[in-house]
Amino acid sequence: MKIAFVGKGGSGKTTLSALFIRHLAAAGRPVLAVDADINQHLGPALGLTDEQAAALPALGAHLPAIKEYLRGSNPRIRSAEEMIKTTPPGRGSRLLRIVEENPVYAACARPVALDEGSVRLLATGAFTDEDLGVACYHSKVGAVELLLNHLVDGREEYVVTDMTAGSDSFASGLFTRFDLTFLVAEPTRKGVSVYRQYRDYAHDFGVRLRVVGNKVQGADDLTFLRREVGEDLLTTFGQSDWVRRLEQGAQPPLQALEPANRAALDELRTTADAAHELRDPRRYTEQAVHFHLRNAESWANAKVGTDLAAQVDPDFVLGGRAAPAGEPTTAGAVG
Repeated sequence: MKIAFVGKGGSGKTTLSALFIRHLAAAGRPVLAVDADINQHLGPALGLTDEQAAALPALGAHLPAIKEYLRGSNPRIRSAEEMIKTTPPGRGSRLLRIVEENPVYAACARPVALDEGSVRLLATGAFTDEDLGVACYHSKVGAVELLLNHLVDGREEYVVTDMTAGSDSFASGLFTRFDLTFLVAEPTRKGVSVYRQYRDYAHDFGVRLRVVGNKVQGADDLTFLRREVGEDLLTTFGQSDWVRRLEQGAQPPLQALEPANRAALDELRTTADAAHELRDPRRYTEQAVHFHLRNAESWANAKVGTDLAAQVDPDFVLGGRAAPAGEPTTAGAVG
């Protein structure tokens, strides 16, 4: 399952994404955690020191090698230099799986030990002095989009991505790369305004969006969220002494989390598991192609010097199955 956490800055999305990751690890689920927020706070929220978080390899710094690996023997992609963030896989491409060893994980993923288990962590990397004034944030998260375009995940396997704050993810097709998006909203006008914006942008692309109310202190807060969000409201988190201790640098065990907040995590996991039955590999692939063609036409063809529409394999569906030899192909192979 590919899960995203989004929300306005300060809503608590990174804290809740880290809690969800811990919850999955405690249940023995394989988890690939991805920090796609420019502020890069997911590592510390999972218990890394600031020094350990700063030492995480940046996906963007390894992008040429990532492209070369994913390209594989795909005849439609002549070189890694011709791959862009939206390049879709085709027959011959190398695909990633959550439970495996591969050169991408060896270079970029680092294990994070939790008291409940362990997870792999990938990070886009923060802005450097060289980026200031010359690079945009989306050049950093392009590696995440490329990886998700090439990742095949199974039931009870999870990619959990802590996204950039607000609606910045709509500057690329990254927002369509998830089976389920949890939007974390505080019970305030500003909190629900990001929800409305995200809902309206995502509607035409069939993005499954559920709202998680955070910092809910009482009946008035709950009534406000129900009125403003309606049926999209999934569950709520209240004030938490456990979270406060975590933010102060302690490492409290997950089992010490307040029962009501632990029940909310159960509801997130149940909802995520149910979304597996609704996934549509063909639609997922078509959306990847859609954004690739848009990027190719708007800037990439001119930059690369060739028509990148030729990279699209019309007979490939990520997670689909190949037709028998001699029969019309309705879906591409997964490897």
